Amino acid sequence: MRNELELLKRGVVEILLEDELAKKIELGRPLRIKAGFDPTAPDLHLGHAVLLHKLRQFQDLGHETLFLIGDFTALIGDPMGRSVTRKPLSPAQVAANAQSYKEQISKILDPDRTQIVFNSQWMKSMSASDLIKLASHHTVARMLERDDFSKRYENRQPIAIHEFLYPLIQGYDSWALRADVELGGTDQKFNLLMGRQLQQAFGQPPQVVMTMPILEGLDGFQKMSKSLNNYVAFTDAPDEMFGKLMSVSDHLMWRFFELLSFRSGEEIDQYKCGVAEQGVNPRDVKFELALELVTRFHSQSAATNAKQNFIKRFQQGALPEAVPELEISAPNGSLPIATLLKQVGLTKSTSEAGRMVRQGAVRIDGQKLENVDTAILAGTTHVYQVGKRRFARVRLI
Repeated sequence: MRNELELLKRGVVEILLEDELAKKIELGRPLRIKAGFDPTAPDLHLGHAVLLHKLRQFQDLGHETLFLIGDFTALIGDPMGRSVTRKPLSPAQVAANAQSYKEQISKILDPDRTQIVFNSQWMKSMSASDLIKLASHHTVARMLERDDFSKRYENRQPIAIHEFLYPLIQGYDSWALRADVELGGTDQKFNLLMGRQLQQAFGQPPQVVMTMPILEGLDGFQKMSKSLNNYVAFTDAPDEMFGKLMSVSDHLMWRFFELLSFRSGEEIDQYKCGVAEQGVNPRDVKFELALELVTRFHSQSAATNAKQNFIKRFQQGALPEAVPELEISAPNGSLPIATLLKQVGLTKSTSEAGRMVRQGAVRIDGQKLENVDTAILAGTTHVYQVGKRRFARVRLI
């Protein structure tokens, strides 16, 4: 049991409450694990994958996984993080997006062990008196404690009454599904706790709440979102997905490894050690991340082809007609980037090479090099660029 609990805690921001989760696991029965998604857009993206991976982890441990499609709540629109009231989607839009979700989640979840449910199943049969009774379990003052609502209230921006219903219905979903655990992003904490409150009010044991990190988008700052165009969709073509992942900064790359990779923590630590202490090129590590994720959402052959196409596109599109092709040796199995650039004549000295790296003027296969201590491994061939006009294709032996 302890090993199971430690595994489930990996990557989780907060568990409310951890001792309750331990007691539920001790019951020795499969727990009912809920995760809800509103079908407000046709595509899932890697930000959603963070939560789905944890759901798959529960699934692999033998627990019941409930993938809730909020087709009813999508008609309201989650007000979370919004400064204005969302425009509701049409039933036809919601239905089309929900069908798309059902097809996409099989990229991560085992479809044979995933129970897909729709909250319209119980919400459409709820009477007006039932809804009033549900609303009586919460106060306006408590609703205004939510950050987005309080900001809008203080700024005298409108809050529609139906927006208060959203967290209530999400909480009611937990009662309807008899959820033991609910997963959600850190920005969903208020709504997740609503489930605990309503379950207790209606005589059920309260669910445990587990909040997951919010994955940053390709810009490295804001949360991954289609509306911000900083996302990688499950349905992106292999070449597009590979290219987007290679555009991730060297710093953000580790965040993607932590939250999206199926590699062990020990393997990821080895990658970090290689870059920080052994001079491994972060670009080569990023290749491994892109290969893993494109393989997961497409296939291994598609990932391999995407890598080849990525390199080929740069070489064909960015190189001048005549690029010197050179072969130099690495006596110790690798060569510092500054030494390599000097030896092939792209810089006059290693100090100039270091300065150019720090200025962001050095690229390897089109990717900007950020670490002046990078070492290039023997047996590799790359195209090196310094400034706008100096190129060389170098094989290190």
